[in-house]
Amino acid sequence: MSHKHNTRSRATRAGWCRVRRALRGDRGSVSAELVIATPLLLLMLLAIVQFALWSHATHIAQAAASQGLAVARSQNGTAAAGMSSARQLLDQLASGPLTDSTVASDRNAASASVRVSGTATSVVPFLSLPVHAEAVGPVERFVPDLAGR
Repeated sequence: MSHKHNTRSRATRAGWCRVRRALRGDRGSVSAELVIATPLLLLMLLAIVQFALWSHATHIAQAAASQGLAVARSQNGTAAAGMSSARQLLDQLASGPLTDSTVASDRNAASASVRVSGTATSVVPFLSLPVHAEAVGPVERFVPDLAGR
């Protein structure tokens, strides 16, 4: 019986030696995979954050353009008042996600428009995403009701 046990333990040892030899060839492969995968994962995470910042900056620019349009198209409004209102909202909201913002406003007898542009704050190096928003609408004016005399 001891002879059988001895033979069995030798076979078991030989089996483990083969397994160790087979695994020895893959030594360090996990480290190499981590060196490649970790920067790619971080870059992908930064790209998601960058897209969220760009989207937020676009919404802020659109809100400022809409606010400026509401003032510029009012009955006694002016292009300068619309531009000032949009700039004021940008100063309150866009200190983080929207940089280098500019506001332009036009108004004529029939319509008014406000344009806001800038750049989204960059998280990913060497990536600069532009932001543009425009709001256009008719000018409010008093029209007397001639039919209801």
